[in-house]
Amino acid sequence: MSHVRLLARSGSVFYVPYMSTAPELPPDLPRPEDDGACAHLAGTKSPDIALGSTKGITVNLSELAGRTIVYCYPRMGQPGGTVPESWNAIPGARGCTNQSCSFRDHFSELVTAGADHLFGLSTQDVDYQREAVDRLHLPFSLLSDEELKFANALNLPRFEYDRATLIKRLTLVIDNGTITHVLYPVFPPDRSAEQTVEWLRLNPASSTVG
Repeated sequence: MSHVRLLARSGSVFYVPYMSTAPELPPDLPRPEDDGACAHLAGTKSPDIALGSTKGITVNLSELAGRTIVYCYPRMGQPGGTVPESWNAIPGARGCTNQSCSFRDHFSELVTAGADHLFGLSTQDVDYQREAVDRLHLPFSLLSDEELKFANALNLPRFEYDRATLIKRLTLVIDNGTITHVLYPVFPPDRSAEQTVEWLRLNPASSTVG
């Protein structure tokens, strides 16, 4: 097992095992369309809501200084489970593990491109998310919006599956508590972090804030 040395701008160093931990995505996944469901978000203040995190603390995105990246995803599967064809058939649903591994593998590039904070967010509970953090060796926390308070406050796009309400895949760029950009729809999921890095490099925080 090899390791990748990730240096954050704060000077902290992370040593993250680099491994193929995400299953290969089917080549024929349906592409999600931009339905305009995120058009209202740019310029919106992040809601004053404390979210549980896999670090065992609560995180209020409205209070974080600097540039925060939050990638929202429907739900993470567990290893060994069978993915139903009905899940694959939903545009944009499949690939949450792949997306998280993408942000893990490009973590240092995100920091260099200007990200001060990085989180994943879903409606799954913290205990479920913590297993994913440990298994995938994620160098960042996952946030739980289990009660949909954050999603409802921002009217994030959602869908129903297996009697659960899930957030559609999207990435929020939040500068000093205000949403300045949304990447939506996100496809393919395993290129989500690369697409975010590309946007950050073209849009430094100083040009989008104030």
